[in-house]
Amino acid sequence: MFFSLRQSTRIVEKLRKKSFEPARAAYYKGKPGTLRLMLQARHDFLSVWRKNDYTDRVTSMKLLGRQIVVVNSPDAIRYVVAKRHENFERKTPQMRRALEFLLGDGLFISDGETWKQRRPLVNDIVHKNRLPMFGKIMENTATELAERWSTIPEGTTVNALYEMAGLTAEIIARSVFGNDIGEDGANAVTEGFESYQSLIDSINIGYFLGFDEGLPVLRTPKLRRSVSRIHGIIDKVVEDHLAGRGDDNSMVELLVRRQQRNPELKLDVVALRNEAATIFMAGHETTAATLTWAWYLLSKAQWVEQAIHKEIDRVCGKRVPTLDDIPNLEWCRAVIEETLRLYPPVPILARQAKEADRIGDIDVKPASLILIVPWLLHRTEAFFKDAHLFKPERFMKGGKAIPYSYIPFASGPRVCPGLQFGLNEAILCLAILAQKFRVRVAEGAHVEPQCRLTLRPRGGLPVTLHRRDKE
Repeated sequence: MFFSLRQSTRIVEKLRKKSFEPARAAYYKGKPGTLRLMLQARHDFLSVWRKNDYTDRVTSMKLLGRQIVVVNSPDAIRYVVAKRHENFERKTPQMRRALEFLLGDGLFISDGETWKQRRPLVNDIVHKNRLPMFGKIMENTATELAERWSTIPEGTTVNALYEMAGLTAEIIARSVFGNDIGEDGANAVTEGFESYQSLIDSINIGYFLGFDEGLPVLRTPKLRRSVSRIHGIIDKVVEDHLAGRGDDNSMVELLVRRQQRNPELKLDVVALRNEAATIFMAGHETTAATLTWAWYLLSKAQWVEQAIHKEIDRVCGKRVPTLDDIPNLEWCRAVIEETLRLYPPVPILARQAKEADRIGDIDVKPASLILIVPWLLHRTEAFFKDAHLFKPERFMKGGKAIPYSYIPFASGPRVCPGLQFGLNEAILCLAILAQKFRVRVAEGAHVEPQCRLTLRPRGGLPVTLHRRDKE
């Protein structure tokens, strides 16, 4: 009976001559009603938004007695994430409950003193000044993938999401752990997290029924197996580092040395595992999703693909692109930035109000749910002309977004510490692979954005590979 209330998601996608509106959920036109909306959100959180939600405003509603405030105005977002961030720093029970089994008290879901203590450590470890150290890892790993693709018969179909997940898992493994985890290890983590996402409910019903901390996630045998696969690999690496068998330049080794100098940090094996897992999962999953969406966009908007091929050929010639080339790869950077606008890896940033407050003209109650939705924000016409169209040129020639209107890595004190690492990784991997290949969405493939913990194409993205040297 309940499922009869749920609308299926209608996908909008329009390709015209040098104009591409990539796949998105159509505006919600269903009847109002708490149960109907909740069921729709559990199926697909991106399809519950009406046309007027994509406007510059702050709105409030109640869901089973819980106040929900949707903040889609740059000034109000600045108020929440920067000016009053201490009142809105806490991740929602949904996010904390969804990830605590996997990440423990890792930085992504921690708050208060734990967050204040560990944030500077992680900032230092993934600081942009360390990029040259990790740039060679990115270059080598992407080149290895290009070489493997070269051995595959022309036109072979692969799943771009899995290919990119394997690539970014290996990059982050070599950077975080200082050594290869190998194809089996990378696949185990990738598949473990994919399984974990599929098993986690999009909505913690307990929170809306009045439990301010939500209800614990039921740890089913399937969920335990998913977590066990991930923890088993990460635990082994952390233990090796504690035993002195780590790489001197790895992120985990830097954490270990910091703990040895500062015992008061109390970074025991579990805490180290939690931070390593947080860095790994955030760094691997978000960049993999971004690259996957970039291949989809370039496959359809082939005039943009031609522009980046010309740019790579001009800047790099036949040599492999490097981190030093990125300042000159303006089209590649713009494609990644526009991909992040249209398909932000974390399309919903949710916070829980500690105390009563006022956002815009909305009075906010304690423990209310505050939603900043990059999926809405980045597609709001007031901030981005032709907001649903793929137009990377908007980020070229010094083009900048209105402050707090473009936040693919969040913003304020809780901005993603790995922003520069992930952004440069995505640009460099795109350039290295696009230098050698054209990637085409497989004929008949249906592309549908799906929001679980991150934003992925539902079921992955089947693509065919075509070598440029065959042209």
